[in-house]
Amino acid sequence: MSSSRLGIGFIGSGFNARFHIRSWVGVRDADVRGVWSPSREHAQDAATLARALRVGDAAAFTSIEEMVAAPEIDCIWLCGPNHMRIENMEAIVHAVTSGKGKLIGIACEKPLARNVAEAKRMVELVEQSGLLHGYLENQVFTPAIQRGRALIWGRGAATTGRPYLARAAEEHSGPHMPWFWQGELQGGGVLNDMMCHSVEVARYMLTEPGKPRASIRPTAVSAQIASLKWSRPEYVELLKEMMGSGVDYRNKPSEDFARATVNYVDEQGNPLIVEATTSWSFVGAGLRLSMELLGPEYSMSINTLDSGLKLFFSRNVKGAAGEDLVEKQNAEQGLMPVVADEAADYGYEGENRYFVDCFLEGKQPEENFYDGLEVSELLMTAYMSAEQGRVIDFRPEDLEAFVPAVARGAWKP
Repeated sequence: MSSSRLGIGFIGSGFNARFHIRSWVGVRDADVRGVWSPSREHAQDAATLARALRVGDAAAFTSIEEMVAAPEIDCIWLCGPNHMRIENMEAIVHAVTSGKGKLIGIACEKPLARNVAEAKRMVELVEQSGLLHGYLENQVFTPAIQRGRALIWGRGAATTGRPYLARAAEEHSGPHMPWFWQGELQGGGVLNDMMCHSVEVARYMLTEPGKPRASIRPTAVSAQIASLKWSRPEYVELLKEMMGSGVDYRNKPSEDFARATVNYVDEQGNPLIVEATTSWSFVGAGLRLSMELLGPEYSMSINTLDSGLKLFFSRNVKGAAGEDLVEKQNAEQGLMPVVADEAADYGYEGENRYFVDCFLEGKQPEENFYDGLEVSELLMTAYMSAEQGRVIDFRPEDLEAFVPAVARGAWKP
């Protein structure tokens, strides 16, 4: 292992892993050196992308154990599907603890796991390995959040008092791959898939820079879930055509809308509120991320579709559907926003620079598996609240044993 430059191995070769690989053009002191995927062809394609971008001499490995054992691999980025998370993590830890390979750290994509029991297992495994660990929550590292939070706290909060309300929303028209839509594989619907982003970035905005996560404490959660679009008969059939017969929203739907309110208190007992909204039933130009932070004499707001670059195409401009303007793009005509550098603007570049720096310095990242565990606890409490139709005090005693009805294939909207 090199002390001045890291070799990164990716587990997973899909949409998310490719976002990370594309972000590596802005990451110093580390190279993408390996990819493993259950699909050999997909692993080779992702490795080819890394070489084409000149972000590392990446190779496709035949197993996780082989990649961990490779001397050029120092750290693992775990980006596979949710239902494979534990199995993948166990393979990494077994390879390390059995002496087959040596690693410095592991970074795991959101969510850490499908439920609290699995999240605790992930924490147990990483503690057993002795590795440094990071939780890949890209929205915390978006340039707008980083800059806006610093200014709000440095100017507004410093003179008139801390912020007290944070709002975060992520909305688009639905995921790319079938397993996301299947509650039993993914762990739920849009709440588990996307609210993991929203509750964490909102919590981050409300936390004073330099203070630990525990400086604000969640006290209660209320939530609502619904299937607004994709359980309609015509969309049940459309979804089956797009994603295959395994995605059956007539009999096993997942929620396509979720909202949650998380109550916090700070160290002085002041009340703070997080409002989070997520949707797979939003039809706009494409993915919309919106965040707000409000305090006594100030506010900030972010909307990723309010981009600096906009293009207009008349009805005479015709072409194939794509995602060349914005992620989850829904149109190719009219006035369209363009997110010019999605890997940077959505925070992938910033988070990967941060975790590389921490691992190089031998420093435990501040955003880590313990943060991922608390996010899972908040999400499962939100599902519990939605199912029971009441506010749930945090942390409920039976949380570790709780599996949402959506994840059991038993939810009836």
